Amino acid sequence: MPLLGGVRPPIAALLCTLLAVAAFTALGLGTVHEQDVPQALRDAERQIAEDAADTVGTSINARATAVRRAAASGAPAGSSTPVALLRSLLPSGHPAGGGALLDPRTGRPLAASGETVPLTGVDVPALVRTGTANIAPRLAFSGRGEPRLLLFARVAAPASDAKQDENHDQAGDLREDQGAEARELLLVVSEKVAAPAVYGDGRTGQLADRNGKVLATAATTGAALAPRTDHRALPAAAANAANAGLATGDVSGSELGDGHKGLRRVMGWASVAATDGKDDTSGLGLTVLTARDVPPAKEGADHTWFALVAAGALVVITVLVTLVLWGSMQRPLLRLHLSAARLARGIGETPSDREELARPVPVAAFGEPGRAGRALESIRRQLLGETGPEPVRPVRRRPGVRALVLVCALVIAAWGIPLLFLLNRVPAAKAVPAAAVADQQARTEAAADRVRRSLGRSCTDLATAASALSGAPRERAAEVLRRERADHPTFRSLYVLDRTGAVVLRVGRQPLRTLAHAPTGDGITQVNTSGPIPAIAAYAQVPAARKARNTKDAAPAVVVAEIGVNALNSLVERQGLGSVWLTDKRHRVLAASAGFQAFQSLPHRGLTRLAARTEAAPGSAGSPASAVLHTGTAPGEGPSVAAAAPLAQKGPLAGLGWQVVSAEPAAALKLAAFQLQARTMLAGLLALSVGVACLSWLHIVVVRPLRAVTRCAERLAGGDRRTVLYPVHHDECGSVTRSLELLRQALVERDRGGGRAYAASVPAPSFRSGGPPQQ
Repeated sequence: MPLLGGVRPPIAALLCTLLAVAAFTALGLGTVHEQDVPQALRDAERQIAEDAADTVGTSINARATAVRRAAASGAPAGSSTPVALLRSLLPSGHPAGGGALLDPRTGRPLAASGETVPLTGVDVPALVRTGTANIAPRLAFSGRGEPRLLLFARVAAPASDAKQDENHDQAGDLREDQGAEARELLLVVSEKVAAPAVYGDGRTGQLADRNGKVLATAATTGAALAPRTDHRALPAAAANAANAGLATGDVSGSELGDGHKGLRRVMGWASVAATDGKDDTSGLGLTVLTARDVPPAKEGADHTWFALVAAGALVVITVLVTLVLWGSMQRPLLRLHLSAARLARGIGETPSDREELARPVPVAAFGEPGRAGRALESIRRQLLGETGPEPVRPVRRRPGVRALVLVCALVIAAWGIPLLFLLNRVPAAKAVPAAAVADQQARTEAAADRVRRSLGRSCTDLATAASALSGAPRERAAEVLRRERADHPTFRSLYVLDRTGAVVLRVGRQPLRTLAHAPTGDGITQVNTSGPIPAIAAYAQVPAARKARNTKDAAPAVVVAEIGVNALNSLVERQGLGSVWLTDKRHRVLAASAGFQAFQSLPHRGLTRLAARTEAAPGSAGSPASAVLHTGTAPGEGPSVAAAAPLAQKGPLAGLGWQVVSAEPAAALKLAAFQLQARTMLAGLLALSVGVACLSWLHIVVVRPLRAVTRCAERLAGGDRRTVLYPVHHDECGSVTRSLELLRQALVERDRGGGRAYAASVPAPSFRSGGPPQQ
């Protein structure tokens, strides 16, 4: 018998695989335990820390770039002394705590402004000798122990022929001689270390250095600034983990504090340098920590009992199905195989062979094996001459082996279908804790803040470029635009409009749409409301144009920067936030974390209603909103945790009325209820798949051939001697077929010897290898 043929392998495979599914059910469902703080909340806190770290790193890089750009603009006219030069490089209203101009060769300060710049421990000549164009920021502490961020930039200043008094370091003269070469100075700007921006009621955010010392702290409504005694070691532990993770790639994590007054503190940490991945923050060793007190979840039900009951029920079903198949199909078929082989041996010439025909054929009591056994018994008696052919009598249809296999499949389905569709189903509104919904809203607010900061920096930098264009020749203006686009990869196109709206100068790609009229002031605008690509532009008025509004010449009036949609897509895309969309005031999509069609509606009405709840109409303040919604667009998709936040609640961007909307499938959250549901469905699906596969295998290799053999045996017993029986299976059914063919030949020979009239026309049986039987 072949390895995969016959009746034994399908039944054995069904037994083994169903027992394996039962073991998976017991272990997989029994190991799901409710936690007082679900893993979903810990993961969300870690992701919130990553968002805050990304914001901190981007902010530091932006400030360092602003200082370098100010230093690269060159010494303006009238800055003949270090003090005047420093004053020109630090505009009024700058948030810097202090600034200083240093001699890069000696590190001696030439001019200072504001608070004293803490340079203790900073080797200025070594910084300059690094050979890099950009000097990375440094972290220092003032005389009172307050943390300060030091930003550096090289300044090209004209050389001075005046001898500077060693006792008056800040009174050096930079009066330029004719033909004198420019000299390089070092600009150092000292800024206060800003606390990370965090969102969500009751959450605190801390910025710690590589030693775990907290540099700055921020808190939202309902959060305590002072950490509890049992959590004071968490910042140091998180900082140590962040420092170790820089080498292993583990850049973020979460910590769980002890209980206090019925609450548990969940803390997430993320490395600023690793999250941002830029040189400006790589040497700072900063770590962002976010923390929030959450109420522990109520002690959930123990699922071990359910797992054992379900697994035990499947074991009982497996044993019963196996016994039924063994007793009603395997055992009778094997006896039929042995009986047919015995009768085939009984047609031999020796007396011992003749004795095989003396024993009756055991007849099964069910289905096709019973019918085939009765036919074999009739053939045996015909060979002995006890009776003649018995015509097949029409019998009433009764259940057979096919019905038996179908009943076994239904029994297995009765166990698997409830697990797949009914059991362990918990409404998402009850399964998702309120803290998880709040975390989704907090991350959505952080995404909106990221977009707002990016657009705000674009406006600020564009205003600086507009000031540089005032009165500049065309070549100089083109160079300013090229440098601006190089500094802002998000700008797909930069162009200058005159007062009639005509483009007078352009750098970059072709504009998506030219404004019909030059806008006034500075800000962000949505250029188009239809088309294949959303066009979003920042604009700033050239200062010279403000003074000459009534003139109608072609002088530059407004500089416009079109922001690429890919840049906005990258801003809203965050791991673990699900699908995120940036929508306009009509709730049409402008950017998204996944593929979208420009200006399409949100994929579900529930998301549109949620965005409308933010009240982010132009001019309104707006407020975030969140809920558990059934946002699935395809059949079978479950509910999602959705949130919406206005892009800006104040400032020039508030008039746009844009929102950031997010939706994360609830099943993707690491909650015990959804894990139990998924494993329950998997167990039911495995049982159904295994049952259908093995029983289909049994039907193909056993049931159908057995039914065919039964019909052949009944026809042979009824007197059909003309049909040659050709075996097509190399198993029990094939063996019975071969034995029936031998019996048919014996009956034909016996009929010829007895002079029966119809036997003379029976041709000799002939088999061709690989071909059909010849009749």
